[in-house]
Amino acid sequence: MSRYFTEDHEWIEVDGDVATVGITEYAQSQLGDIVFVEVPDEGKELSKGDDAAVVESVKAASDVYAPVSGTVVEGNEDLADNPALVNEDPEGEGWFFKMTLSDESELEGLMNEAKYQAFVSKL
Repeated sequence: MSRYFTEDHEWIEVDGDVATVGITEYAQSQLGDIVFVEVPDEGKELSKGDDAAVVESVKAASDVYAPVSGTVVEGNEDLADNPALVNEDPEGEGWFFKMTLSDESELEGLMNEAKYQAFVSKL
């Protein structure tokens, strides 16, 4: 499995032709206590950069963008009843949605973990 990161603080983990997407530890720490998450519907077509999901915290509401183009195959239903999962485990059980990739070459524009950590350290 390969994990990539965006400048908007999404992570994407690719396993075969399915990718899991969520927000990073840094993003959830900036948002604070998360109170609501809206994930995309199964079958939704997304282009890289599209608004894919919404996350609301006690501080702010924020869009979660599609890091690559593809089709949503599953939204994390657990987040509807327990949005705090994003605070507890943002890069694990707090994932937002899974998608198939329509253009694997789009991954090349994303950061690996070391580059993302360097990016965050300058914020």
